[in-house]
Amino acid sequence: MSGAAKRSLTTQVSDAARHWGPALWVAVIAVAIWQLVAWGFDMPSALLPKPAEVWRAAAENRMELLKALYATGLAAAAGLLAAIGLGSLISVAFSQSRRVRLAFFPYVIFLQTVPIVAIAPLLIIWSGYQFRTVVIVTVIVCLFPIVNSVTAGLMAIDRQWSDLFSLYGAGRAKKLARLQIPAAVPYLVLGAKTSSGLAVIGAIVAEFFVGNGTDYDGLGTLMTHWQGFVKTDALIAAVFTSTLLGLFLFGLVHGTSRTLLRRWMDAT
Repeated sequence: MSGAAKRSLTTQVSDAARHWGPALWVAVIAVAIWQLVAWGFDMPSALLPKPAEVWRAAAENRMELLKALYATGLAAAAGLLAAIGLGSLISVAFSQSRRVRLAFFPYVIFLQTVPIVAIAPLLIIWSGYQFRTVVIVTVIVCLFPIVNSVTAGLMAIDRQWSDLFSLYGAGRAKKLARLQIPAAVPYLVLGAKTSSGLAVIGAIVAEFFVGNGTDYDGLGTLMTHWQGFVKTDALIAAVFTSTLLGLFLFGLVHGTSRTLLRRWMDAT
């Protein structure tokens, strides 16, 4: 390896350490406090297991956790992608007609404000104890940030650019394709980042209900099962697994935006 390559690698490692160092230190301190509380107050494992016990439970149940991680991750990703597609189409309709926006936007807000645990049982009655029900719940949870962000991006057009397109005789379709959609891409990325974490929450909440009537094995199903058997160490391991899944989806959206949409991200 040449000297320049070594210096470049050293710089990258140093930058990564500066970027992730504070977060890692917070994690270390949190685990240390957790250990001290569990040990100092002699907490029973059923109430607050020690970090080592959670790690041991994760290792012992790794196959169940991996299987559940795959099922929940697939549902969360499918719901997120469906929400991005559906939300973008709705946003285009909202941006093209003020009457449509005023008529239907309150119902999009309704989907965000209604408790998902209240409508999940209804969705199970209508859709069944199926994978598709988990995806539907995930779409409902993820839809509002996408619609809100993309609609704002489609309408946040500089008046001078809009007048220039009109001056050259550009129709509504050309203005949408050449001006509004490119300008809305950073807003879409922002909404997708917000929804990436919500996708995991929606999928797990749906699995709390779907897992009761089928052999579907997601993280939410495992949590319900282990909570019933007071396996707190395994339950905490499942919680950490779901957190890692949310971080992975967020990182995937962020990485995709930086790789494929760099020219728009630079403007945000």
